[in-house]
Amino acid sequence: MRGPHNIWRLIRTGATFERTGAMKLILEAVDAPPALRIAARIMGWPFKWLGLKGDESQPPILRALTALGPAYIKFGQILSTRPDVVGDELASQLRILQDKLPPFSMAEAHTTIEAELGANVESLFSSFSEPVAAASIAQVHRATLRETGQEVAVKILRPDIERLFRRDIDAFYLAAGMIELLSPASRRLHPNDVVAHFDSVVKGELDLRMEAAAAAEFAASTADDQGFRVPGLNWDLCARRVMTLEWAEGIPLGDNEALVAAGHNLEELGARVIQMFLRHALRDGYFHADMHQGNLKVAENGDLIALDFGIMGRIDEYTRRVYAEILMGFIRKDYRKVAEVHFEAGYVPADQDVDEFAQALRSVGEPIFGVDASHISMARLLAHLFDVTEQFGMETRIELILLQRTMVVVEGVSRSLDPALNMWEVARPVVETYIMDNVGPRAAIRDLVATARIIARFGPRLPKVTEAALIRIASQEKPQDRRPIMGSAGYFGLGIIAASLLFIALGLVQGG
Repeated sequence: MRGPHNIWRLIRTGATFERTGAMKLILEAVDAPPALRIAARIMGWPFKWLGLKGDESQPPILRALTALGPAYIKFGQILSTRPDVVGDELASQLRILQDKLPPFSMAEAHTTIEAELGANVESLFSSFSEPVAAASIAQVHRATLRETGQEVAVKILRPDIERLFRRDIDAFYLAAGMIELLSPASRRLHPNDVVAHFDSVVKGELDLRMEAAAAAEFAASTADDQGFRVPGLNWDLCARRVMTLEWAEGIPLGDNEALVAAGHNLEELGARVIQMFLRHALRDGYFHADMHQGNLKVAENGDLIALDFGIMGRIDEYTRRVYAEILMGFIRKDYRKVAEVHFEAGYVPADQDVDEFAQALRSVGEPIFGVDASHISMARLLAHLFDVTEQFGMETRIELILLQRTMVVVEGVSRSLDPALNMWEVARPVVETYIMDNVGPRAAIRDLVATARIIARFGPRLPKVTEAALIRIASQEKPQDRRPIMGSAGYFGLGIIAASLLFIALGLVQGG
């Protein structure tokens, strides 16, 4: 429930970061300005005693996030993929949040299965293991189906997880409202809309029937992708709080030592992670939006295996083309083209200067081209990007949040495998293929054919629809202004136009 009581939750959040020592470490990790560090300490120190104690055996930031709850753990999972932002040591600590959190009891797991599937564990499974992975929302058990002997993974939601998330998100709404009220400049970032987007994403994660449907759709769209696999579902054993998939044997993508020992090429894997993400986003418009190391395995034959489909992203055809043209512009260092695409898509206000924006983009791109990725400060780069968006009044695009967030995560995962990875070179073949197929004359012809098919469907109704529209317009005119709008010749002309459109449409359809 939203309300003033959430102020207490926000105060306790800051106090917990201060009490555990996490506040200082986070500000240092992101290279925060001295003024911000001083302000944060002054505001946090008086309330330090109100903070949650957490598990004192854990490092400070891990201790704070796990004490605060699942919504904060989600944030920590994102940071865990960016050692170039928070440092290798902190990223390594935070990786525990991906799948190594304290599990809930076997008794609670059994109770949930029986309540959701209407049968006890022993009747469904001949074996049922202790948790093999535990994250912020659910944990996974390895089991064997009694009926078929198939090895499966059984995912079960944490008890009371819905209430815990609701509590945190309500506090986030309050924080977003306060930010917008106290800082008018922040409104271009749409804090409330961002929280609302996060809210909707979390709701999808809390119904495993929706995740099962997402896994099935993703499996269908990627079925022909060499080197990529999605485990099959057992629909009979899926419910709101339980989901059952085939067991996927493999090495977690975050275990570099084990991957090397098994003979896998880390550089090739790093490139494939980025290329698969781009292929799914651009080709299909449907992509895995939570691709951290805990949700990826490498099979013995080298296939990437995707897990956990609670957060999936969609982008429409137009946005895919815009995204591809922006990426291609950066790859070719054509900053003017990148700027023009931003303006055409409405990502930059029309009253800004396109040449100045192109110059600003050049200031972002040039310092990182041809430079070993390990020598690039992502913290400084992100800070510079934020300065550019502020300078040109760019607003947060809610429809792109998952895409942008996943791109940051995916690049971080790839660079954890290959610190010298050049994202632009790796992305080039995928983006060029998409551009060739979807931008230019070939795409224009395909769009015209699609439009013609729609016109063909509605062709027989066009004369009546047009006549009804004209009659409605005429009826809205004042009596003294009325005059014959269309005589018999006019209606004859309208009929010719409709027939012509239909003829063109049918011709294009038959030709296609």
